[in-house]
Amino acid sequence: MSFQLEQAAQDLASAMAGLDLKGRLRLIEARIPGRLVFTTSLGIEDQAVTHALAMAQGRIEIVTLNTGRLFPETYDTWAETESAYGIRIRAYAPERVAEEDFVRQEGINGFRHSVAARQACCGFRKVEPLARALDGAAGWLTGLRAGQSANRADTPLAEADPARGLIKVNPIADWTRADVDRFVIDNYVPYNVLHDRGFPSIGCAPCTRAVKVGEDERAGRWWWEQASKKECGLHIHAPEADVAPGQEPAAFETITRNTNPELAR
Repeated sequence: MSFQLEQAAQDLASAMAGLDLKGRLRLIEARIPGRLVFTTSLGIEDQAVTHALAMAQGRIEIVTLNTGRLFPETYDTWAETESAYGIRIRAYAPERVAEEDFVRQEGINGFRHSVAARQACCGFRKVEPLARALDGAAGWLTGLRAGQSANRADTPLAEADPARGLIKVNPIADWTRADVDRFVIDNYVPYNVLHDRGFPSIGCAPCTRAVKVGEDERAGRWWWEQASKKECGLHIHAPEADVAPGQEPAAFETITRNTNPELAR
């Protein structure tokens, strides 16, 4: 089964290489029978994919992980997207008991106490809801790009995910940020205004800051951890991270302190 999954993913990736986004989505639906799920964080890459899916009106479901700690601007983008395309984005939220237990034990911002606490927070807010979102799925689509960070440099167009028993497809993995921006502009795609304020990558509000000139796109995510190891666990099954010296979490105000419209797009 694992070998067949690997072969199917490799064949799909090869076939996708010469196609535009519309053609890639059409091919994905043709090659992967069963439930197909696209998970969006409402970031600019995901907005590009959402636009293409909405225009295609195929059978790929669009879902999101409502962590409960998103920026107000992200919720605004969510509402604007549903209105623009006449769709509903299905939300998966953290389990109530897990969230209540974490806050009781660690405090409302307890993810700042240690890397383990941060990973536990990502675990119940993102990883567990993702598992429910992908339950029974044969294919999982993402908006990952190889150029987003060093961790994602080898992101393929399609790959086997044996742990989940599905094919993970990254239909814009070979796009540059400029490609994404051009697609969004040309197609009048709604996007999060935080991208115009120095936030190329947007996650939960307490764990995301604007980036500085010269930093990579995901430098503002969990900025107090070592850059080479920062992931929440959605795309790396066993994430590891260390607190970099001098980068321990500071007050919430530092999240927006470095906001600069000139860094945007």
